[in-house]
Amino acid sequence: MSARDAILSRIRTSLGATAGDAGRRAIVISRLDNAPRGVIPARGQLPTEERIALFSAMAEKVSASVSRVATDDALPEAVATFLRDTNLPAAIRMGNDPRLRGLPWYRVPQLAIAFGPSDGSDMVTLSHAVAGVAETGTLVLTSGPDNPSTLNFLPDTHIVAVRAAEIAGDYESAWGVIRARYGKGEMPRTVNLITGPSRSADIEQTLLLGAHGPRRVHIVIVG
Repeated sequence: MSARDAILSRIRTSLGATAGDAGRRAIVISRLDNAPRGVIPARGQLPTEERIALFSAMAEKVSASVSRVATDDALPEAVATFLRDTNLPAAIRMGNDPRLRGLPWYRVPQLAIAFGPSDGSDMVTLSHAVAGVAETGTLVLTSGPDNPSTLNFLPDTHIVAVRAAEIAGDYESAWGVIRARYGKGEMPRTVNLITGPSRSADIEQTLLLGAHGPRRVHIVIVG
């Protein structure tokens, strides 16, 4: 018997279950098929504009910065303005997300744009979140060629666009957005939940930004 089999055997014994328990198997299948929702905190259950305001406030509370534009086409200029105002290089890297690549970047010719995963040498990257979570100011990003996970963690500054209509009140609703996008029973390889810049207070309880990822997170709400 392998170590894995031994561990699972002890768990089954403690639960009074057997390996071929049809009843328990049916319970698991039913749960996977129905995706029951967990507890929903009341804090994020707000009208649209109030929900977006809560998302912005919670994101800023954890040291992210937030701006808002009316349309997708305004995003390139918003990115260029942020880089200029924060004295950052006029250069970004993004994935192959058609929602980003199809924007009028020609309006900001001073901005150098690279595509594909980051090798760690990029100062600034741009991603598109599939959802936001108002109750905590969290961004939900899925991995893949459209938005490589290296863009989330390797740069010093991470800019993330999220549609106002896709800012959910709670985590359960955000998971619903992912299920609707990828289809039942399918998931991206990785789902990253990002709440503000990377931080650590392990050393003498002193808060340090950028400990394990970007030192700066800027969110652009679109719509």
